[in-house]
Amino acid sequence: MPRNQFQRMVFAFLTVLITVHAYVFYSLYVVNGSALCSATGASGVLSAIRQQGGVYMFGHFLPIWAVVLIEFVCAYTLELTMGSPCSFRLACKVFDPRTTHPVLFECAIICATVGLMCPAMSFLAAWMYYPYYEGFHLLTLLANWLRLVCFNLPFAYFTQMFFIQPFVRTAFKFLFRRDLARRSAPAAEAA
Repeated sequence: MPRNQFQRMVFAFLTVLITVHAYVFYSLYVVNGSALCSATGASGVLSAIRQQGGVYMFGHFLPIWAVVLIEFVCAYTLELTMGSPCSFRLACKVFDPRTTHPVLFECAIICATVGLMCPAMSFLAAWMYYPYYEGFHLLTLLANWLRLVCFNLPFAYFTQMFFIQPFVRTAFKFLFRRDLARRSAPAAEAA
């Protein structure tokens, strides 16, 4: 799909933009929603977050927009430096992109990306959301990381494979339709 660095950056931007919002929602509502409500006595998650003064991150309570922004910067940087390049190389080790059906090759890239990004972002999240008020213990950090990987990996796989990546690919094709038409024109003339 993306053919140059600018297109790769746009593709990663779209993917991370949607993914970070999905994960913040998933983390706050699905994974921690009942704990937030029971800790504050609130009837809803947003009320619980308002009552406690924000989302606990880095030992402080931050507004949700700050949490989304911090996670976006971390995920976008990680996706550009590690996720995209390494997942393409891993997929190429298993499949030849010239002879493999494009859908199968894209699925291999998605699986490799999830396999790399989920543990990496969960490790960063284990640091960001660590309960520093209890003191720091390495084993607690590792246990929190493993817990986050167990919660996030199934969610990451299914959302990326069936919702996020199909939507991002459709949006990408729309945004770069002229470039895609220019690339397919010489192939049509040659045939």
